[in-house]
Amino acid sequence: MNLTKRIDAAVTQAIALGQGNEAAPRQLSEALEYACTPGGARIRPTILLSVAMACGDDKPEVANAAAAALELIHCASLVHDDLPCFDDAQMRRGKPSVHRAYGQPLAVLTGDSLIVLAFEVLGRAAEVDAVRAAQLVVTLAQRTGMPGGICAGQGWESEPAIDLAAYHRSKTGALFIAATQMGAISAGQDAEPWFELGDRIGEAFQVADDLRDALCSETELGKPVGQDDRLGRPSAVAELGVKGATERLRNILSGAIASIPSCPGEAALAKMVNMTAHSIMPKAATVDRN
Repeated sequence: MNLTKRIDAAVTQAIALGQGNEAAPRQLSEALEYACTPGGARIRPTILLSVAMACGDDKPEVANAAAAALELIHCASLVHDDLPCFDDAQMRRGKPSVHRAYGQPLAVLTGDSLIVLAFEVLGRAAEVDAVRAAQLVVTLAQRTGMPGGICAGQGWESEPAIDLAAYHRSKTGALFIAATQMGAISAGQDAEPWFELGDRIGEAFQVADDLRDALCSETELGKPVGQDDRLGRPSAVAELGVKGATERLRNILSGAIASIPSCPGEAALAKMVNMTAHSIMPKAATVDRN
């Protein structure tokens, strides 16, 4: 089974768990699936499983649970990000955002339900390996909440003065750090050496996202563009300009592969990181700009 099918199967199984077999609110049940499909690139769980495989992937059931849980948290964050109190985004992945399709109350409940479901999925993985499951719960919680998770990333946007590096690490980097560390944990390895790789990939994705927001069209992205400028949000483009942000992105990516810890599948993982690096560089950013 290739990674895409493996991830989709794990996420589908998780959503079915959340919907259950007993009587449940129909619209909320539908919204759980709506928020997670189509799945986009599934980049975070792909990185997680790639790290797990590079480290041996000796308990794939645990790795699958970790990948599904991470993707559920990511999808929950998108549902909440799109709400009128944050980005007020009308589109997500080329279709109406959850609050546009189901209303704001159900969108809030959908995001909340996905977060709870993510931790239930990890809890159930304790049947296979209780120690690894506990470590995965703690790691995902740290990268979801405060002080350095995606909740902190949103919190920085309400501060009068913003530490751009801390903002990027929390808002975008946190789940990429979770991806590399949870992949290692799933395979029974120490999480700490994998922090730098996740941190670098996360920063690269945030800078690339800033560039896409400034340079790409809504049709290309499947979501509103120009949000950073409209909302006065901190970004690498606002701080460095397009040329400076593009150079920063290249510098980050050049160091990512070098940061991969020694492991049996190091070469294959380096290839995956390199392919990911090329895929996130906005084409418009390659044009020479002053």
